[in-house]
Amino acid sequence: MGEGWQLLTIRGIPLRIHPSWFVILGLATLAFQQQYAAEFAARGSGAPQLWLVALATALLLFVSVLLHELGHSVAALSQGVKVRSITLFMLGGVASVERECSRASGALLVAAAGPAVSLALAALLIAGRHGASHLSPLLGAMVTELGTLNLVLALFNLLPGLPLDGGLILKALVWQWTGSQRKGTQVATATGRFLSLLAVGLGTVLLLRSGSVGSLWLILLGWFGLGSARNQTQMLALQQALKDLTVRDAARRRFRVLEAGATLRDLSRIRIGEVKGPADWLLVCDGGRWRGVIDDAPLNALPVQCWDQERVADHMRPLDSLPAIREDAPLWQAVLQLDREGDDPASRLLVLGPAGLPSGTLERPEIAEVVLARLGVKLPPPLLEAARRQGSYPLGMALAQVARAMVASGDVASAADDSRLAPAAGQQ
Repeated sequence: MGEGWQLLTIRGIPLRIHPSWFVILGLATLAFQQQYAAEFAARGSGAPQLWLVALATALLLFVSVLLHELGHSVAALSQGVKVRSITLFMLGGVASVERECSRASGALLVAAAGPAVSLALAALLIAGRHGASHLSPLLGAMVTELGTLNLVLALFNLLPGLPLDGGLILKALVWQWTGSQRKGTQVATATGRFLSLLAVGLGTVLLLRSGSVGSLWLILLGWFGLGSARNQTQMLALQQALKDLTVRDAARRRFRVLEAGATLRDLSRIRIGEVKGPADWLLVCDGGRWRGVIDDAPLNALPVQCWDQERVADHMRPLDSLPAIREDAPLWQAVLQLDREGDDPASRLLVLGPAGLPSGTLERPEIAEVVLARLGVKLPPPLLEAARRQGSYPLGMALAQVARAMVASGDVASAADDSRLAPAAGQQ
């Protein structure tokens, strides 16, 4: 689902409208108009008035959905979780958060906040329907309808299956009980898949028997739920792959070795002979001992006439100036290190063997390739090469977001506390 158009900002949270929202707004207005016409047309209410009240009911229903999502968002902010946006779309609304809560109690609070807002709105509206009816029977009908719909919204969202709020509540409760967020996700995903299949099956039966629009809506909700369950399953599989695989499984050798006594002319010949794409690192050795790394800076700074006299050893940098990681580190740590913010973000890591000596390199495409291979997916070489040139993950894979969620949830220890993440390169 795309982000849609931004309308305004509420407490720093962008409110967006997806194009599909206009479809359901029109359908809801039509349904409310037909409902009011059946009840009030005989009492002399004009068609324009009924259409206006129907439109107002549809708009206020989505205001209720917005308040529901704001309940989630405010609760998330209270737990230190940034809310990226709230988007209204065909099936209601969704709040996009930067990460999940790191504690089960916080996740439970965020999940329960939305239905609590809907229940409060339902209680207020149902309590005020008599007063509204005294002012205008049509106004009373609208208030009653909105109160009933908010009650239905709350109860529907409390069904115990992802992606509904009830599924998130179930996930948090299982997480709290077992101490495993992964277990909570598995249980809530399974119940969500069961409810979605039930909705599709029931909707299909009703469609064959009555052909009602409601049956199509039920099937649509079921398919949406099945898609969400599939996404959750894929997320769990990605997390498990990042935990099980090590840097050694994905490492390649994108570096060359140059002797310290070589000249800058030798360096230039190597560079000229390289294929188009990200240049290999050039590591410097002297008598079998690792000394440093050299780049193209001296070639750019010195005139060509000096290249035969200048030695590589006089222009190299220390080997530990390269971002490095041990080959036995879990792959999720490499993902986080590549995602570190800075003036010069890394696109490649130097892989160090048990003795702290260079044994390979690691880039984002290699990480994606080995993770997808674990899931039974093989990427074509041209796609991997294009991603390598861009220094990005192929197919827009958000592996950094997955790894950050693993750390935030406590599923893995913080990478900053692991000495395997960025050790200094040793010398032989």
